[in-house]
Amino acid sequence: MSDKFTEREKSFEKKFAKDEELQFKVQARSNKYIAEFVCSKLGKSEDEKKKYVHEIIEEDMKEAGTEDVFRKIKKDFQEASFNIEESEIRLEMEKASKRAKDDFK
Repeated sequence: MSDKFTEREKSFEKKFAKDEELQFKVQARSNKYIAEFVCSKLGKSEDEKKKYVHEIIEEDMKEAGTEDVFRKIKKDFQEASFNIEESEIRLEMEKASKRAKDDFK
């Protein structure tokens, strides 16, 4: 009987690890998409875009959730003197998240 419990436990652990890996990939892809949006608005070159994608991903590692990324994007728009509403940034972040989730379905 304990063998079945051990098998079941290992199965749950594998599923958890797989789910966590998928969540990480979705978030990284979402960050890529939102970074591409920002770069298109700010007219960044391909090289600048690659660097910015990495900056966004690094920013996302600082704290749980997406507020760290939102703050960075908002600050970057302000520093570029690009006028954009917070609601537009949040909407684009939601779109990026949905698109990333769809990529992994």
